[in-house]
Amino acid sequence: MKFINLCFQVHQPYRLRTYRFFNIGQDHQYYDDYQNRHIIRRVAERSYLPANKMMFDLIREFGTAFKVTYSISGPALEQLMHHAPEVIHGFQELAATGCVEFTGETYSHSLASLGDKEEFIRQVVKHRDRINDLFGQNPTTFRNTELIFNDEIGLTIADLGFKTLLTEGAKHVLGWKSPNFLYYSAVNPKLKLLLRNFRLSDDIIFRFSNRAWSEWPVTAEKFVGWMNKIPENEEVINLYLNYETLGEQQWKETGIFDFFYNLPRTVLTYSPFRFSTPGEVSKLLQPVAPITVLYPISWADEEKDLTAWLGNELQDEAFRKLYEIGNAVLQRNKPDILRDWERLQTSDHFYYMCTKWFSDGEVHKYFNPYASPYEAFINYMNVLSDFTIRVEDDEHPLPDVKIEEVKQTKPSVKKKATTKKAKTSPEKITPSPKSKKASVKKDVPKSVISVKPKSQKKAGKTAKK
Repeated sequence: MKFINLCFQVHQPYRLRTYRFFNIGQDHQYYDDYQNRHIIRRVAERSYLPANKMMFDLIREFGTAFKVTYSISGPALEQLMHHAPEVIHGFQELAATGCVEFTGETYSHSLASLGDKEEFIRQVVKHRDRINDLFGQNPTTFRNTELIFNDEIGLTIADLGFKTLLTEGAKHVLGWKSPNFLYYSAVNPKLKLLLRNFRLSDDIIFRFSNRAWSEWPVTAEKFVGWMNKIPENEEVINLYLNYETLGEQQWKETGIFDFFYNLPRTVLTYSPFRFSTPGEVSKLLQPVAPITVLYPISWADEEKDLTAWLGNELQDEAFRKLYEIGNAVLQRNKPDILRDWERLQTSDHFYYMCTKWFSDGEVHKYFNPYASPYEAFINYMNVLSDFTIRVEDDEHPLPDVKIEEVKQTKPSVKKKATTKKAKTSPEKITPSPKSKKASVKKDVPKSVISVKPKSQKKAGKTAKK
């Protein structure tokens, strides 16, 4: 039997507002709340909600013959719970079918695996606990941020108890070998590796609506025909896509939903492939060979390396400055400091600083709030400078605000947080107008904090990188 793994990445970062040099030391509000709310609701309306409904309809029609896998980042979970909780409820309904697997990843969709091993482990554990709380699954499959992988990362992930890891089928790593087999890590044979078939995946992500492409239009029948041309001995096709491909990057008018509605019936009727999840495939198939990855690979551009996020002077300087303060952040043990630390680690901030041309650049320009990588760098470093002052200032520590972890079993979101003087919410913590302004070097807002609790609303029209 041959298998097809349909795996979707769900991620939206917290975008930064325009933060100028003169804000440093005076203003700790880093996020563009309007844009974040607008984008997550738009994507929910165009993509997540109709896609979840489609997946549920397909499972109801085909039962266990159709299966799907999701990797949902912490920032996406938080924003969906606050602005579109019905999306979370949809994922919970899918989880209850038994036909869906949720993978582990870094909580803040970060590059911590390249910069701080302890922080990497902390985030992986935090994300695993959150997935367990929300969807009742303890992930055994891991998908690192941007599919980044090397042997050292594999060792860490295996030590954390994961059985399977998803990464890119990079040509310079595979050589003559095909990505359409189950492999294992050369440094730990217990860790199974499933490699993305980037040609078939990118046909959907980037080329699906390209009328200049010789293969346009792409139909389910044509796509399954391509699958059937794969050599008979090759056992598994791994399609790893952004969930936003459905309805946001590829609009409904392109026929993307019709394509996926027709895909399961066409696969099951006209091919030897059967839908599965990574965890199931790693148990059903025997790995054919070890894979050695000395230098990190990713799923970006032709090189499949890290240069979309790290490599130029802007990215390297920002990355170095960010992880220099990691120990100090954890020592402070302040919920608001830890929250901002995690959000500043999201890989998107470094992606916006990329100065090279890469094949998926047009897609990511769609979500890029900056006019140039230099503007992205300056804005990020201004925010990071203020954040560093907050972390290093021991004379006037920020008020200790307890933020309660949200355990989601229904689409409603409970928000409780308290201080001695004011009621607070995990959504937004802002200094009151009476708070004393901070100087650049040492003063920070004092004890008074006021919060405007937000009422729960159903998602309207609004929602990746």
